[in-house]
Amino acid sequence: MKYSSKLVILAVAVTAMIGAGCAKKKVAAQAPPPPTPPTAAAERPQPAQQARSVTPGPAPVATPQQTPRMPNAQTRARIDTLLARIEDAYFDYDKHTLRPDAIKALEADSNELRDILKDYPDYKLTVEGHCDERGSAEYNMALGQERADAAKAYLVQVGIPSAQLSTVSYGKEKPICDEHDETCWQRNRRIHIVADSQAR
Repeated sequence: MKYSSKLVILAVAVTAMIGAGCAKKKVAAQAPPPPTPPTAAAERPQPAQQARSVTPGPAPVATPQQTPRMPNAQTRARIDTLLARIEDAYFDYDKHTLRPDAIKALEADSNELRDILKDYPDYKLTVEGHCDERGSAEYNMALGQERADAAKAYLVQVGIPSAQLSTVSYGKEKPICDEHDETCWQRNRRIHIVADSQAR
């Protein structure tokens, strides 16, 4: 009996020791680790946050102002004045060559007219050829055309661009004098310069 009592006491003591050894020890709460310093990758802004770099486009090229191809109202009025001052060039009977007085009439203001017209390539003039009442209508239409062509050739020689001059013959259809004498016939044998209807 004594032996078994000792065994029981020993078992209780061992159990108490084991229980005491297994008792939970209070662990001191550990402080959180210090924050890690930001790395170079962390310092870089995220792609969404990055400032968008704008590549500058080509600088706008200044387009040169286009020169107007038709004169303004003031310049047209000046042209009309010059045309009114340029006297009709007259021709001898049955001739289409320019006489000295015809050249003088064309020369008077044609230089200024040339200087204006070269700046306005779309502005055009018409050289009209006229005849007196004698001869057939067909013959006078051809003669009037030759007179208009002779005057145009002179104006081109002065420097007025050929492309800005057209010609037309009215033959004996548009006389400015209706008398039947040489004085009147001389006035009808002429060329006359006008602005094209489209240029007005």
